[in-house]
Amino acid sequence: MKKILHCNDVALRYIDLASTTVKHGTPITQLPYVIRLLLENVLRHQLLGRAIDEIEIRALISWREHISTQLSLHVERVILPDSSGLPVLQDLAALRDAVRERGGDPEKVDTKVPVDVIVDHSLQVDVWGQADAVQRNLDFEFARNEERYRFLKWAQQAFQGLRVFPPGSGIIHQVNLEHLAAVVLTQQIGEEQWVFPDFVIGGDSHTPMINGLGVLGWGVGGIDAESALLGRAYSFPIPDVIGVRLEGAIPALATTTDAALLITQTLRHEGVSGCAVEFFGPGAQQLSVPERATIANMAPEYGATCGFFPVDTHTLEYLRLTGRSSEHITLIQAYCQANHLWADANSPTPGYSRVITIDLSQAQPCMSGPRRPQDRLPLAAIKQDFIDRLHAPTNEGGFNIKVQSSDRLSSNGLTHGRIILAAITSCTNTSNPSVMMTAGLIAKRAREKGLKLPKWVKPSLAPGSRAVTSYLQSAGLLAEMEALGFYVIGYGCTSCGGKSGPLNPEILADAESSDWVLCTVLSGNRNFEGRIHKLAKANYIGSPAMVMAYALAGRIDIDFSQEPIGHAPDGQAVWLHELWPCSTEVATLIHNTVTTQHYHQAWNSPAEGAQQWSELQANQGTFWSWEPESSYLVPPPFFDSSTPTAETIDKTLDKTRVIGLFGDSLTTDHISPSGEIPIHSSAGQYLTELGIAERDFNTYVGRRCNFEVMTRATFDNIRIRNLLTPEREGGWTRYFPDDETMSIYAASRRYIDAGVGTIILAGKEYGTGSSRDWAAKGTALLGIKAVIAKSFERIHRSNLIGMGVCPFSFSAGEGWQELSLDGTETYTFFDAAKNIQLTQKVLVQATHKNGRVVQFWVTPQAYTKAERDLLLQGGIMLSVLNDYLPPTQAQQ
Repeated sequence: MKKILHCNDVALRYIDLASTTVKHGTPITQLPYVIRLLLENVLRHQLLGRAIDEIEIRALISWREHISTQLSLHVERVILPDSSGLPVLQDLAALRDAVRERGGDPEKVDTKVPVDVIVDHSLQVDVWGQADAVQRNLDFEFARNEERYRFLKWAQQAFQGLRVFPPGSGIIHQVNLEHLAAVVLTQQIGEEQWVFPDFVIGGDSHTPMINGLGVLGWGVGGIDAESALLGRAYSFPIPDVIGVRLEGAIPALATTTDAALLITQTLRHEGVSGCAVEFFGPGAQQLSVPERATIANMAPEYGATCGFFPVDTHTLEYLRLTGRSSEHITLIQAYCQANHLWADANSPTPGYSRVITIDLSQAQPCMSGPRRPQDRLPLAAIKQDFIDRLHAPTNEGGFNIKVQSSDRLSSNGLTHGRIILAAITSCTNTSNPSVMMTAGLIAKRAREKGLKLPKWVKPSLAPGSRAVTSYLQSAGLLAEMEALGFYVIGYGCTSCGGKSGPLNPEILADAESSDWVLCTVLSGNRNFEGRIHKLAKANYIGSPAMVMAYALAGRIDIDFSQEPIGHAPDGQAVWLHELWPCSTEVATLIHNTVTTQHYHQAWNSPAEGAQQWSELQANQGTFWSWEPESSYLVPPPFFDSSTPTAETIDKTLDKTRVIGLFGDSLTTDHISPSGEIPIHSSAGQYLTELGIAERDFNTYVGRRCNFEVMTRATFDNIRIRNLLTPEREGGWTRYFPDDETMSIYAASRRYIDAGVGTIILAGKEYGTGSSRDWAAKGTALLGIKAVIAKSFERIHRSNLIGMGVCPFSFSAGEGWQELSLDGTETYTFFDAAKNIQLTQKVLVQATHKNGRVVQFWVTPQAYTKAERDLLLQGGIMLSVLNDYLPPTQAQQ
């Protein structure tokens, strides 16, 4: 099983995959690369003494017959943004306190694998369109988040192996791609030096972006991340691996983003939810790593666990470009070729469960919107689609505008379809020089023709890395973008994650007082309702070039093939095709401009916020000193309850009430918003009662370490529609049996006080979107005991289990609508605890107030023994606590 690789004058031990698979009768070339990497992980850790059953190895080698069989994986590192990293570290600090109070050894509560936290999710676009925007936005960020950042600095010295990248370093996934990911790792184990593949899980759902570099990794909730970084085996079911054969080439007028949106739409239609997608074929072989990373980044949008590209010569070229050492690059090639982890045109195609073919030549300039990333529209169709939706009812995907007001203009030019925010942002595209250069060249030509942005458009440029700024400057394009208002505002996840900041004061009053369907365009990966800006009802994602184009037009209801993008000062019409550069021009500019120096400069110089970070004063020692008056860092209540029993679980699922009734595609943004905190929301009222002014509310991301805020925020997105109160948008429900309308939070308190458990009924794809652990934590703290949906997205399902909330699926062909349920009934689950443990269906009885009874079967969505045990133990928090307590003190 072990072999020796001699490389760089060092003898390195490694797991020989081929000898193992042949021993079991399967040639290594038949296995998908994802399966090979998983197999290496379990083989190596079994050899090193971990508790891994031989059954797991045999199941992996014959994986198609054992999909969903539990694996015990051990990740090599964990990567977290501050949005999920801070709550994770806060939980660890509270866990230390709980262990100390119960007589355990708190020093044992520590990170067991390397953990990187990148502070990139707290930047907000407060200042834009001016040269000092980066520094001023950093000043605002540190002022708002000083307490949170002091906690992070304490954590960095309190937990071993924890490294924090301060504000201004870049977006987590681009930091990972350009700087952190090693592709292949080495480690001294005893007297032997080992070499093995990099393997990472991240607290952000777009962690699969690193798959573009040949690194296996995917997003998990903060709950799973906590367990893994504490050294627990990461329980993961063998995935169905689907091969995606890419043919053809991206056409000259299209961009990588357009190809990524084509792939997203196709794979979402084909149904790859929860699967591992592996790209191959002639189209894949010609894509560069930045192009692959753009496609891999969208894995959560097409529903896959990962979108993997194996290591090849393009991987090595990118590593050279970004400044990795020649010795390490030599090792990567030698190891991957020796251990059948290398792919090239001569590599046999592995055996997949099925193959989906996508022709890249079918990509064309497009945008996706107005609500979902898979809703791809070619440019010529966007105008009519928007017009059709304007007066269509909400249940048909429309905006339900009752009065014909399309020709009404405010004094500031606002009306339906106006673009109030144009953001070149997010890791999806700013990692890719070709799409950034295209946007810059469009800006250059627009400026030369005298075009300007309409006054109602708020432009922003938030690169994922400082290398982007460097090469745009070298190409002479940064100044061209700035001339149109696209100044760099900082380096972090901004508008794509809801931190788009305030609008221009001149248009704010008009926007707030109207019923106009206002729009945003951004180069991000998500455009869910209520995510980008509270005043924007329609959101479109596309390439940076398309963001630039629509920003110049100022409206979404334009057909660029029929209408000019604008007019020069002399009145001459200017057309988009006149501004669009040819692909040869872009490629030449990249070849002449983008060099290793840009990446060296980005990573060898201090981050933009490094000085402010170094000046922060933080506590030292093992324990965090909680501040009683803090409205940011409040000790979480997750370790306060006792471990449930089968009897108590069944009791909580007896005569439950529905607190939320939803249709398809309810996202984690709907469940747990990330943007600004409205003053009239439940969280806003709570902060107001504390004496905090609205200007100091910060965002939901900034308040994620205050469970009081986050519980009130759960199901309180301004655009959510609870079908128990279909006439109202926002976090409303009906409290039963009184049938009184109130906020979901207020109803939850009354149900809890009355000892009544609550449930959610939903449709397909429940919990799509970000790997937001608070979507599950808040659900649990609202007293919700179960969610019954037609289907779940992988990460949120796992997070629910991690918080002790039971996810159940309706039987095929059934749902609450098909069963003629309306959510006013009482629901009893019979023998739920026993049937969950036995992996059997659970009988549910819904009883209407008129006496009508409906019985139906639901299937527990806990796929592995580890998940079932965790669910019945009340979730990860109580399970982990018991790990650190003496047997006599462990909760029963």
